[in-house]
Amino acid sequence: MIIVGFQRAAFSNEAGAGSAAIAHSAVKTKYPASEGVVALLEPFIDTVVICTMTALVIIFFNMDVGAFDYGNAVGSTVLLNESGTYVGGVDLTSMAYDSVIPGFRYVLTIAIILFAFSTMISWSYYGLQSWKYLFGRGRTADIVYKVMFLLFVIIGAGATLDAVIKFSDAMILALVFPNMIGLLFLFPRVREEMDKYLTDIKNFVKSK
Repeated sequence: MIIVGFQRAAFSNEAGAGSAAIAHSAVKTKYPASEGVVALLEPFIDTVVICTMTALVIIFFNMDVGAFDYGNAVGSTVLLNESGTYVGGVDLTSMAYDSVIPGFRYVLTIAIILFAFSTMISWSYYGLQSWKYLFGRGRTADIVYKVMFLLFVIIGAGATLDAVIKFSDAMILALVFPNMIGLLFLFPRVREEMDKYLTDIKNFVKSK
């Protein structure tokens, strides 16, 4: 379950994958390090706040009703004591919320749809910018990428959830390796920008 937790955390916040840097690089700012500080909030909110709150809701739910026994897990699913079926993810979270707020599953469904739609938009932008970098900026390149993106949306909708999750985990892992190597080479530049940013902040505070 710990491994599953790490996988879901990496999928949730994309820390180390280098994808969010594509969005933050479009920002106009005097200090690049300031945008990096803003970017640090994303994994904190995604993983530390939202994922922890969800985990606590499920833990408290299980403490109250004893829905499942810890250890009876297969992948990211748990065995329900009452029905003998395996559930996980959204289904388990819906059960937990419904036990306190009846009908909350519908609110959760709307939230998931909005999260999924926003994720599609953001990742389509990341992919388009990467595609333009590799194949140049032009109408033909844009259309080819958008058609490919729509085709993969259809394939993803038709595939099983387990297959989609495993594929996304593999692709995120493929992103991490070259990105981490690049970060090692860029570390001196990052430290230089950070020192400059902190120095200017200190000078600004002293001037006040």
